[in-house]
Amino acid sequence: MASQRFARPIFDNPFLKIQELPGNTVKRNSESLKQANCDPKGTSLVVTRDVDLDTTKNTWLRLYVPRRLTKNPTPKKLPLIMYYHGGGFVYFHANTFIFDVFCQALAERVGAMVISLEYRLAPEHRLPAAYDDAMDGLEWLKSTKDEWVCNYADLSKVFLGGTSSGGNLAYNAGLRAAVMAKELEPIKIKGLILHHPFFSGKNRTESEEKQKDDQLLPLHAVDKMFDLCLPKGVDHDHEYCNPCANGGSKHLDDMKELGWKVFVSGVCEDPLVDAARGCVRLMEQKGIKVFKFFRDGYHAMEVFDQSMAAALYDAAKDFVYAVSRT
Repeated sequence: MASQRFARPIFDNPFLKIQELPGNTVKRNSESLKQANCDPKGTSLVVTRDVDLDTTKNTWLRLYVPRRLTKNPTPKKLPLIMYYHGGGFVYFHANTFIFDVFCQALAERVGAMVISLEYRLAPEHRLPAAYDDAMDGLEWLKSTKDEWVCNYADLSKVFLGGTSSGGNLAYNAGLRAAVMAKELEPIKIKGLILHHPFFSGKNRTESEEKQKDDQLLPLHAVDKMFDLCLPKGVDHDHEYCNPCANGGSKHLDDMKELGWKVFVSGVCEDPLVDAARGCVRLMEQKGIKVFKFFRDGYHAMEVFDQSMAAALYDAAKDFVYAVSRT
């Protein structure tokens, strides 16, 4: 086992004991899924509100706006980040406490409106269900008359971003959105924000071997969650798991033609970091400009520990505003 210089968070970690249950589901511990209520009145620095997306699928959106904007009678519209939470496509929700706190800080520190998607989870709803839900969210954004979106969001400066499996979701939804760019107008997507993206493959990477016994996200958990979320009958070199398989998606060419930029962050003590680096190389080979933010740490540490998050928010802000000016 590789030495781990960063202490992992102490919580009832579902990744360490994934338990399948009858009825095509898994055990989801309530304590690890502690939820945060929305805060439309703005008792904190960010106001939040929930909006239904598709009641037949139990999908919805949580909107985040820096409170200072709501006090301004003529607010300047902000870039908008469509955010997708992590959890291996199996665990957690848009209102899970740690992701709610992360999105609040993302809105305040980056200076953006954030919309977090509650998407369907596996194994009850295997991929591409979550990608379909992300596209539903973009269709909603395209046509909504929601007061907050109309008043505070600049739809010509939209980014798709997410943490872990949410980074995977942002990437794969981005591939779809690039093909549909004209149909999604007036939305103009400027790029992707992939925060420790959840990618792997059949062949083990050096970081997977080195960090296979990681105390937060061991390799057996990565493999199991992909087994639970991928379409039945496929292996881990499926495009939803391994973005580099078969030379990568042809739709990366669409991203390049649209001029999208991509921000990718990763950390040295993450078993998935080499897969993220592989995705970076693939995109760069396709001619896509990639902003890289790799440093010491463990998987999704900025979500679990806000004291480690300042540098990420600063880098994301620099990326969003630099790309928004182009």
